[in-house]
Amino acid sequence: MNRTNGNKPLLDNGDWAVEAHGLVKVFGDNRAVDGVDLKVQAGTIYGVLGPNGAGKTTTIRMLATLLRPDAGSARIFGHDVMKEPQIVRQLIGVTGQYASVDETLSATENLIIFSRLLGMGRAEARRKAAELLEEFSLTEAAKRPLKKFSGGMRRRLDLAASLIAQPPLIFLDEPTTGLDPRTRAQMWDTIRRLVQTGSTVLLTTQYLDEADQLADRIAVIDRGRVIAEGTVDELKASIGTSSLQLQVQHPPDIERAKHVVAQVLAVQPVVSPTVGKITAPMANPNRVTDLLVTLRDKGIELAEISVQKPSLDEVFLTITGHGVTEGEADDAKETEVTRA
Repeated sequence: MNRTNGNKPLLDNGDWAVEAHGLVKVFGDNRAVDGVDLKVQAGTIYGVLGPNGAGKTTTIRMLATLLRPDAGSARIFGHDVMKEPQIVRQLIGVTGQYASVDETLSATENLIIFSRLLGMGRAEARRKAAELLEEFSLTEAAKRPLKKFSGGMRRRLDLAASLIAQPPLIFLDEPTTGLDPRTRAQMWDTIRRLVQTGSTVLLTTQYLDEADQLADRIAVIDRGRVIAEGTVDELKASIGTSSLQLQVQHPPDIERAKHVVAQVLAVQPVVSPTVGKITAPMANPNRVTDLLVTLRDKGIELAEISVQKPSLDEVFLTITGHGVTEGEADDAKETEVTRA
């Protein structure tokens, strides 16, 4: 039973912060989200990994009550996002891909206003603003108008504003897009701290290393569907204990080399069209010798070959057939609508 205690919703569902079943969202001819299922355990970092236009932002917006699903259902801590949106909004915080601060005000003024809107007193709001500015390395620019901020500085302030009130569930939609490596690392530390102090984080990203570093579990989403889900180790193990990568000396030999790899290793290799590299899972690295002999007999010269433990990049490439940074041409429809 869903209940509230005064102004604070009670968390009714125990271990699950998010339960989504069969979420669908269609924009014209574009089926941006096509039956997404997600279960996020409370107190964890859950990563949703996919390329631009895969449906990540649209999924977040439905879970955050910002878009109504065309089909399916979702619950946040046991509360239905469509039937109880007001309760759900008290339980979540959302940071999107685009800055939501007022550029006519200073950084300090922005944070104070947001804090006051959340019910803080004047002194508490000033103290919170100072803490966040220091955490995101913005103290020196605290009094500067936002119109003089760089893109990265605006992004950091937007992130700081979203963390003023620490809700039980925080949606971070590509939170480190546009950040320099140092600030990106600081944001990772902040995300870990949020979970250590009691929040659950659902993080969307197209950065493989970010998902690898942060997420307890990962959903790989492509073309609006979840195509794989598990821990980082489970996803890597799903494509074999080792990963073969090879590049031919002469590009016209790529298809012949791919056929040889499939024949010798009895697996389905994938070709990355951007770099012309062939990737294949390997259960037995000792078969590399047989592969090299066969390639030589076929007159196929190699520019590079390596065998290593699979990375998330290989996982995504093997599962989807394309790299994580490659989007679809007509995905702009979904992106433009979700910016609104």
